[in-house]
Amino acid sequence: MYLVEILYVVFSASLIASGLVMAGMAVQAYAETERRSMIYLSVGFTLIVAAATATTISAFVNDFQNPRQLLTVNYFVTTLGFVAVILSLYAE
Repeated sequence: MYLVEILYVVFSASLIASGLVMAGMAVQAYAETERRSMIYLSVGFTLIVAAATATTISAFVNDFQNPRQLLTVNYFVTTLGFVAVILSLYAE
């Protein structure tokens, strides 16, 4: 494996781990407070993690072919995740 691929895996793993921690913290906060905003926050971080995970796996499975399609799907799902995070700021 090349250095760039190793770095890609390391950075993807750190994004996935930190996103899962944030999603878990939001679920725990919801359990304690029952605030709907925590559900939106949890869904948002879960979508962001899903996009990162799927992109990393797909990149290696497909030998980094079709980067436009891969990145388009990644950005679409990541954007949905950030929209959910933004909605969490406005939820009651």
